[in-house]
Amino acid sequence: RPFLTRGMGFSKFVEVGRVAYIAYGPNQGKLCVIVNVIDQNRALVDGPCTGVKRQQMNFKALHLTRFVLKLGPGARTGTVIKQWTLEEVAKNWEATSWAQKMAAKKRRANLTDFDRFKLMKAKQARRGMESQLHKKAVMSLRSK
Repeated sequence: RPFLTRGMGFSKFVEVGRVAYIAYGPNQGKLCVIVNVIDQNRALVDGPCTGVKRQQMNFKALHLTRFVLKLGPGARTGTVIKQWTLEEVAKNWEATSWAQKMAAKKRRANLTDFDRFKLMKAKQARRGMESQLHKKAVMSLRSK
C-alpha cells in the first residue's frame, strides 16, 4: 500500500495553544491563539500581541499554523502574552514563506501605475539578459 506510509497525515490539530491566522472577518490577517475549545464549531481565541480581543471564533475563520504555545485551557491574557514573547511567535511567523507571500501580495496590491510600469520594464530587461545568456550558452555548446 504505497499511500499508507508513516509520518503522513494531519500535523496541525485544533488544540489549546495553537496559533491561528484569521482568514476573514474584522480581524482578518491577524494572528491569535486558541485558548479553549467551546464546541466542534467554535473556539475561544485571544491575540493580545496582535490586537485581537478575547472572543469566540468559528473554526472556519481560522487557518491553523505550525506554531503551538504551551498553555493550559482557559489561559489568561497575561499568560498568553508571556508565552507569545517567550516563543517569539511574531518573529518566527515573519520568517515563514506563508507570511512572506502575503506581504508580497500586499506590496503588489499597493503599487501605483508608475510602479507597475517600472516593474514591467525591469522584467523585460531581465528577460532580454536571460535570452542573451541562453544564446551564448547554446553557441558555445554548438562550437564544441
